[in-house]
Amino acid sequence: MVSRSQAAIPVVAVVGRPNVGKSTLFNRLIGRRQAIVEDRARTTRDRMYGESEWNGRRFTLVDTGGLEVDTDDPIELKVQEQARLAIREADVIVFLGDAITGLTPADLEAAELLRTAKAPVIVAVNKVDNTQREADAAEFWSMGWEETYSISASHGRGTGDLLDAIVWALPPETEGELARKAREKEADEWAKDVASGRLEPYVVGADGNAVDPDEDDEDGLDRFEGGGGAAVEAKWDAAIEAESDDAPAAIAFVGRPNVGKSSLLNALLGTDRAIVSEVPGTTRDAIDTTLEWGRSEITLIDTAGIRRRGKVASGPAAEKYSTLRALKAIGRADVAVLVIDAVEGLTAQDAHVAGYVVEEGKGLVIAVNKWDLVEEKTGKTFDQYVEWIQTEVPFLDFAPIVAISAKTGQRVGKVLELAIDIWGERRKRVSTGELNRILRAAAERQAPPVVKGRRPKLFYGTQAAVAPPTFVFFANDAALIHFSYRRYLENRLREVLSFHGTPIRLIFRDRESVKLPRKRSPRSAGKSTVSKAPAARRPASGGLPPKR
Repeated sequence: MVSRSQAAIPVVAVVGRPNVGKSTLFNRLIGRRQAIVEDRARTTRDRMYGESEWNGRRFTLVDTGGLEVDTDDPIELKVQEQARLAIREADVIVFLGDAITGLTPADLEAAELLRTAKAPVIVAVNKVDNTQREADAAEFWSMGWEETYSISASHGRGTGDLLDAIVWALPPETEGELARKAREKEADEWAKDVASGRLEPYVVGADGNAVDPDEDDEDGLDRFEGGGGAAVEAKWDAAIEAESDDAPAAIAFVGRPNVGKSSLLNALLGTDRAIVSEVPGTTRDAIDTTLEWGRSEITLIDTAGIRRRGKVASGPAAEKYSTLRALKAIGRADVAVLVIDAVEGLTAQDAHVAGYVVEEGKGLVIAVNKWDLVEEKTGKTFDQYVEWIQTEVPFLDFAPIVAISAKTGQRVGKVLELAIDIWGERRKRVSTGELNRILRAAAERQAPPVVKGRRPKLFYGTQAAVAPPTFVFFANDAALIHFSYRRYLENRLREVLSFHGTPIRLIFRDRESVKLPRKRSPRSAGKSTVSKAPAARRPASGGLPPKR
C-alpha cells in the first residue's frame, strides 16, 4: 500500500492478463530496470511501485501480476488479491493487451472486472513494433473504451502518447503537489546561484567559524596534534555533510528463502503487503514500502531469498534476477535485517549473506524468526543462542540479535527500533579532538607491536565519512600496523563510542601522503621573498644576481 505521505502523488496501476509486458512497460515509464522481466507468464507476483514524471506531473506507477479470474494455484490466488488491491487504490488504470496474441477470453474477463473500477481506464496494446501490427491492435477497440493506444514497451514506440493520456486523466493537482513543486523550484534556483558563483557554499570548521576549504591557516599541517591542518578537517567536514542527507532510513529484510522475510514485513505493516507462502522463492522482486515512523518515514525493502551461488547459476533466469535485486537492495539500504530460522539455526548461507552486508558497510540486525517453534525453551535459551551465533561468526559480534515470531507478532516492533537506532549510529560524528584523545589513551594502554624490528607510531586520526563511520589514522609507516592492533583500536572505539550495530572502517595512511601544498598566508604576502631565498641564490649587494 502507498504511504499516506505519498497521497499528494496520484497512483497509476498497470494491469492485464499474464505475459502481456506489464513489467516491461513499468520499467520503461519509470526509466530503470526495477521489475524482473522474463519471457514467461506469472513472473511478477507482488505489487511493485515506482515514480514517473511527465509534463510536470509526477505519479506513482504500480506493476501488478497478471489478472486471472479462475485459478487453483494458492500463490496465484494471492497474486490476484494483490492486483485487485492495486486497482482499488489507483487514480488511473492502464489496461495492457498483446497485439501478437490478439484479444483473448482472458482479456475479456479482465475487462469485465475493470468495468466496475471507479478510476478511468486507458487501454494500451503492447508489442506493436511496426505498422503492420497496428492493424492487429485495432480489435481491442471492440471492448468499448474511448481511448486505445498502440505501443511497444520494449522499444518505446507510442509511449509518449500513452503518457500524455495518463497525465490528462490524472485528478487535478492537490495542495501537496503544488507545495512540493514550489520547494523543488526554490531548491533548483538556489543550486543555480551556487553554480554560477552568486552564492558561496558555507563550510563550518572545527572551531565553529566559516572556513575556506581552499585556504590553509598559518600553522599549516601542524595545527592538529601531530599535524593535520584546518583545510584537511574542513574537507572532511564537507564530505561528511554531503553524506548526511535527509533521505528516509531504508531497511532491507534479507536472508535465505523461506525464513519469514515477507511475513515480518506484513507483521510490521499490519497488512498483506507481500505474498507469503511456504513454497521457497515466492518473493521475486525487491519490494519497497514506505512506513510512517514518528514524525518521519522509513522505507522497508522486502527481498527475495538469496540462495547458494551454485543453485542460482543452475536455476531459472528469474531466480538469478531475484538474487541480483536482493543484493542491490542491500547496497541501497542503510540497515539490513538478517532473518534466520530459529529451528534450523545459523547456516553457512546465512553467514554468506551477512558477509555481503558487512562488505557493503551497512548496519545489521539479526532477527531469529520462528522463535515460537523452538521447543523446551528456558530462561537461558536465548543467551545460549546468542553465544553460539557470536562463536560461529565472530565478525558479526557488533550486531544486535533479537528473537521474534512474525507469525504471532512477538517482538517484531523491536526489530524496527533497533534498525532505527543503528541508522543513527551510522551517522554519528566524532570530533577530531575526542578521537585523538581515544587514540592516545589506547596507545598508552597498549603500544603497537613491533613488526620487522620496527615499532610503528600513530600520530593522529580524523573521521573521514559517515554511513558507515570511517576513520583515517596517520602513522610513520602504515604498513607496519598489524591486523591485531587494528582490531584492538576498533574495539577501543566501540567501548567508548558504541557504534552499535554498524561496521566501522579504519584506514591507515602514511603521514607524508596527505600533505597539502602550502599557500602563502595573507601576513606573509607583503614580505619580500628575497629574505626567504636560499643563500646560494640570494642577490648580491648591488641588487643584481651574481654572474654564472
